[in-house]
Amino acid sequence: MAITSPPVPRARTGVAVAAVTACAALVVGFVASVNLALPMLGGSDLGPSSSALLWIVDAYVLVFACLVIPGGAAGDRFGRKGALLSGLLLLSIGALLSAGAPNIAVLLVGRVISGVGAAAVLPNTIACIVHAVPVERRAGAIAVWAAAIGAGGSIGNLGGGALLAAGGWRWLFGAVAPLALLLAVVVAVAVPVSARAPRPLRPVATSLLTLATLGLLFGIIEGPELGWGNPVVIGAFVAAALLGTAWARAELGAAQPLLDPRLFAIPRLRSAALGLAVLFFGLFALFYVNASYLQFGRGFDVLATGLSILPLALPMILGARVGPLAVARIGSTATVAIAFALVGGGLLALSRVDVSTPYVLWAAGLVVIGAGGALAMPVLSSDIAAAVPAEQAGVAGGLQSTTRELGSALGVAVIGTVLTGAFTSALPAGTPHTVAGAFAAAGVAHDTVLQAFVGAAGTGLATIGIVTLLCGALVTAQTLISGRSRAPRPTRRSRPGSAPTASPGRS
Repeated sequence: MAITSPPVPRARTGVAVAAVTACAALVVGFVASVNLALPMLGGSDLGPSSSALLWIVDAYVLVFACLVIPGGAAGDRFGRKGALLSGLLLLSIGALLSAGAPNIAVLLVGRVISGVGAAAVLPNTIACIVHAVPVERRAGAIAVWAAAIGAGGSIGNLGGGALLAAGGWRWLFGAVAPLALLLAVVVAVAVPVSARAPRPLRPVATSLLTLATLGLLFGIIEGPELGWGNPVVIGAFVAAALLGTAWARAELGAAQPLLDPRLFAIPRLRSAALGLAVLFFGLFALFYVNASYLQFGRGFDVLATGLSILPLALPMILGARVGPLAVARIGSTATVAIAFALVGGGLLALSRVDVSTPYVLWAAGLVVIGAGGALAMPVLSSDIAAAVPAEQAGVAGGLQSTTRELGSALGVAVIGTVLTGAFTSALPAGTPHTVAGAFAAAGVAHDTVLQAFVGAAGTGLATIGIVTLLCGALVTAQTLISGRSRAPRPTRRSRPGSAPTASPGRS
């Protein structure tokens, strides 16, 4: 018989939700704020290559994505609150190491440690909400949490812009450390202890998934530098396929899989997971381009660039409850279809904007994309949460986080690859592949570099927009086929991959 947590006073529940929501926004915002710092890092004494700049973003996101389900399972098994606090501590340590990094290698190590911390933080924030908030108020709390996730990237841009303007890229990493520790104190005081549910950690399966994802991203990121026909690049893609297959076989053969691939047989969960991945694919590809485009293309400083993301953030913040209301009025399928049309269409519109075009048109595109995110995020997040048993709340949060972060990592990798390829093909042979390096190169006119970069940014955004629209159509078709809008809430017994409830202890 499971031990239930004691009721939590309403006022304390509000503080707990606010605290864990802030934690979730921090780990997501950390990705976007580093995107904002890339032009500054590209011109720093560390001298990163174009592929190194991509790894500065994706080293964090890759580890985050691949360890987030084990992070949720660890919370289920050892205590969600303790796992959340441990994650905040690791996030702080990694940020401090990155802040003092003397070279790219140390910076990447710090990013990896921070990614491990983020993987422990994010799934356990939603797990803490599920176990702290009464059922009748849980949907609203999850909507607020989902809105904070969606707005986290925009908030990261705003805060990151201020820090970069004040002291440079090292200040950005240095500021995350005390903020994470402050949130740890609030969580320790306000978040209640919840019952445990034993879950296996399965390090071999986790390693297979991590290596498969690393191989995929390595091939995408290093392809422009090494050549798409290079044996190393081809080998990376082959290894990704083989390791991914090995991971699926290992999980299917396990008595208690960490992430049972059979869960994706649930149409509601499958379409929601794909939808979140595609949504963050588009959003974080935009974040990667936005910072460089506004700074190099339009001459904005870092503070103005951070503020310029407000048109994207405001619809996500103000529209936290719009998604559920839209579902109640027009249904899930129509809501998700409209959301992806707005996100993909907004990206395509931005791809047509020229540096001579008034900024207000760029801002209008951001509003459209933000509105799409505000519609989709709560609906897709609630669908995943509803499709997994409550005793596996940490794994449910991990699944949401994995799909988001994998989508983010792929978005950054794909747009960075497309941008680098289009940029270098428009410049004389031998020109550095980074924008900062190309501007500093002798014998290459400033206007030539600028035109090459702006054209490449447009190509990248158009590619991401088309992919988002096509995948959004696939998600919509899945909802129509499965009849998700009419489907009843799944029962605990109907879900594949559910572990039997054991008698948990206290964390």
